[in-house]
Amino acid sequence: MISKKTKYGIKALTYLARQEDQTPVAIADIAASEHISIKFLESILLLLRNSGFLGAKKGKGGGYYLIKDPKEISMAKVYRILEGPIALLPCASHNFYEKCDDCDDEVTCAARRLMTEVRDNTLKILESNSLADIAF
Repeated sequence: MISKKTKYGIKALTYLARQEDQTPVAIADIAASEHISIKFLESILLLLRNSGFLGAKKGKGGGYYLIKDPKEISMAKVYRILEGPIALLPCASHNFYEKCDDCDDEVTCAARRLMTEVRDNTLKILESNSLADIAF
């Protein structure tokens, strides 16, 4: 299962993508609309801002807004930022590879073969969907 952080991050991004004029949206408005704790949402939006997906404006009329076109935001990138590796085992990961302590032979490991297939299919789905694809 994905974490609440990832689920809420996706919900917040889709909310922002659906804004017609891309003016800043207050955290409280996103939180109320998507039923997310403001404190938790603040940390998620800050992470997405630091990753280059969002901009922020302070003061009256401030809030968060997308700085990239939703068509350019890959869900695979969003997933990796919020959740971490796409692979369910470290030995099946492209970007976060680690050898398993209990494995003598990765080539014949049934768990690794299965999880590599799961990773490949999950990655294919995430890479073929942009924020625009899921928001509209």
